[in-house]
Parts: sequence; structure tokens; C-alpha cells
Amino acid sequence: MPVRRIHELIESALATLPSGPLLVACSGGLDSSVLLHVLASAPAARARGLRAVHVDHGLQDDSAEWARHCQRFADALRVPLSVCKVEVVRQPGLGLEASARQARYAAIESLLVPDEIVALAHHRDDQVETVLLKLLRGAGPEGIGAMRPLRRLGIGFAWRPLLGLPRAALREYADEFQLTWLQDPSNADPGIDRNYLRLNVLPRIARRWPEVEASIAQSATWARAAAELIDLEADRALARLQGLDPATLRYRDWLDLPTALRDPVLRRWLRALDLPEPTHYQAAELVRQLAEAGEDRQPCVRWPGVEVRRYRELLYALTPLQFPTFDWHADFDGTPLTLPCGLGQLRLIDDASRTVRVPRHLQVRFRRGGESLRLARGGHTRELRDLFQEAGIPPWQRGRLPLLFDADGVLLAVADMWLGGAGARLLEPFGARLEWATGTHAAADEPAPAAALARVAGLS
Repeated sequence: MPVRRIHELIESALATLPSGPLLVACSGGLDSSVLLHVLASAPAARARGLRAVHVDHGLQDDSAEWARHCQRFADALRVPLSVCKVEVVRQPGLGLEASARQARYAAIESLLVPDEIVALAHHRDDQVETVLLKLLRGAGPEGIGAMRPLRRLGIGFAWRPLLGLPRAALREYADEFQLTWLQDPSNADPGIDRNYLRLNVLPRIARRWPEVEASIAQSATWARAAAELIDLEADRALARLQGLDPATLRYRDWLDLPTALRDPVLRRWLRALDLPEPTHYQAAELVRQLAEAGEDRQPCVRWPGVEVRRYRELLYALTPLQFPTFDWHADFDGTPLTLPCGLGQLRLIDDASRTVRVPRHLQVRFRRGGESLRLARGGHTRELRDLFQEAGIPPWQRGRLPLLFDADGVLLAVADMWLGGAGARLLEPFGARLEWATGTHAAADEPAPAAALARVAGLS
């Protein structure tokens, strides 16, 4: 019965699978041996261009024998096999098993051609273990939904056609066809969390609740359906809440979201900006500070690689900012001047974008407090503090804007956003204007519209 069931399952799944060639991940163990065997016997799989890959982590003394075994098995089935050797580097915060999994998937992704489908041999027992591990780590619907039958993987897909089958069915299939496979000795190590559940916890639960695996797998299916609905609604909510600058989010509307949506929206926002996601504690702390901070405050929550700050009605997601020292200054004659802290370059250019050099003693520094500028338009003297507030420039950006002074300490320009009357009189004979090329300066750090805001406000 398992033989016929597995063949029918694979044939049915192949009929609904996206078009694309098939690549089977073959470890040499029972599960992947059964999957490769059943796919090799399916004409529909062969017609797609069936091939296999074995990833050699080099973590076992006999890893070369595992590769040779997979090669012999694939040869007997007339399926081309690639063997990829990888070096497992233990990643910060990850155990050896998780680091090896990352290396394995990276190796497989590197082999993919567009829309190729990687067949993985995870089964119902694996799914149950994954659900329990996720529960023990406090996961939500996305985590409890565990492994998806089909998902994107790089330029292709990851496909798990055996998720609905218990491992016992795979064992019966292997016995029926007298398949040979290798036993991974690490599977007997109870020091690995997944093994501990499989060896010590699940057998005891099953003695009391015999249907535990089917029940947990069904719960994962329901959680996956709920997670997919949350995903859809989170995408819609993020589209509504994001500001004109993708690195901003309307914080009141975000706080008003249902609890089930607030965290997914935050994580989607950060992922789209290539910024690290917070722990659950850090996300909760962000909610708390935003809810409790008064209107005159600018709360900031940090975690490695990220600062999330509030100014007025917006949240800003930034990489950690660096600020020039209070006494930093540099002479400037119009030729390109590299600013500190990755803040780009400052230069004078003409209408043809050619560099202009002026025979005047000018100086560039950053804000120290109390600066004012007599504007070229209207001739009014304005404190920088007021200009920044009217233009909506967040406080943390203000100390990173280069200021241009003449030899007498008169402020001529604020970056390329505001030009003073003295600055206009100095530059006009040369047909020059100030250009602040922020190129590598963190466009993700500082929302670019600051200059545009100043122009819209009629302040430049």
C-alpha cells in the first residue's frame, strides 16, 4: 500500500507543480533515497530533466563514502548527480546543525537554473519535530506553520512532496524495493534538540496520544493557512503605512494595527530595507516606547545593525549613525572634499557639472549650535534650528549636514539645501553652485527628500 500511495502522491504533485526542471537533494539517507527512487521511476519527472545533488559537509570522517554511495545509487537509477563540497563555518548565534543547513542550502541554490525545483525529502515526522521546536521557541503562526510544501528558493523553488507521509511509509517503500541507505550517526545524538524530541519526547507523548503526529501535522496546516492570510494582509497594510521614503512608516497607523499584523508589517518593512529584524523583546520595546513617549520626544530603539527612530508622525529605520566630532573642520576651495563618517563629498560645480575652484579661504564644518543663515531669497536671517524644523528634517540628520563658512565665520550654505546671500554673492561670479554628493553616504541612513522638503517649503 505505501508503494502505491507514494507513487500516486508524486504523480499527482508533479501534475500541479510549476513548470521547470527537477533537482533532487540526496543525502544518502533513507528519506532522500526513497524520494530519488520514486522520482526516477516517474516518467513525468524524467521528462522535466531530472538530476540530483549531494552536498558533502565534511563533518564526518567517512563523508567521502557518503558521496560515493550517492554516486553509485544515482548511477544505478541513471540520474546525473553533482557532488558539492562545502566548508561549514559556524555562524554567530547558530549551532553546528543550523550552520550546516545554511551551507547546504547555499550550495544547492548556487546550482539552480531559473525556475528549477529542488525536491527535498522532509516527511510528516520532520514536520512534527519542526512544529514542536518552533513552539518551544515562542513562534507565531508563521513558525508553527513549519515547512511549506512549495516555496521560493533563490531563482527556483523548494518542493517537499512527502510532508504528508510518516517516515514509516518511506521505510516500507525502501524495504519493498530493497534500497540501501546510510545511517547518519549524528541522528542518535540526544544533545541535538531535534534528536532529543524524536528520541525522548515524542515516543512518550505517542504512548498517551497515539494520533499525536497526525494531529500536530494538521495543526501546522491550519497555522500555515492563517500565516498566509496574515502575509497577504501585512503586505496590504505595509503598502498603506509606508511613507514617500521607503525607510519611513506612519507610526500611529502601525500601532493601531491588530496585534497579529503589527509584527509582520514591521518585519516586512525591515526586510525590504535589508535591515536585521528585532527579537520579540525588541519589537515589544518599540511598541512600548512609541505608546508612552510624549509628542516632544524622539524615542529610539536599537538592536545590532538597526536604529528605529520616531520624528513627528513617522518611524525611520536606519543603519547605526555615525556623527562627526564637534571640532572637525576642513579648508575648502571648491575641489572635491571627502567628508567624515561616510557623509560623501562636497564640491563646487558649474552648469556643466565641472569642478570650480575659488581663490577664497572657505571652511567646512558641522553644526555646533546657534548657527543662523541670511537667506539669498528674501534676505531674512533664520536660525538653522527653525529652518530644520520647518523643512521637517529629523534631529539626528541635522548634525550630519555639512556647513560652508567664509574666512570671517559667516555661514554661506547648508549643504546644497540652503544658500545664504553672502554665499550667492561669492559663487555667482564663478557660475558655481555647491554639490553634496552623498553617493555612498547612507541613502538608507538618511531619507533623501530633505533637500526637496526645503525647496517645497520655499526656504532655499
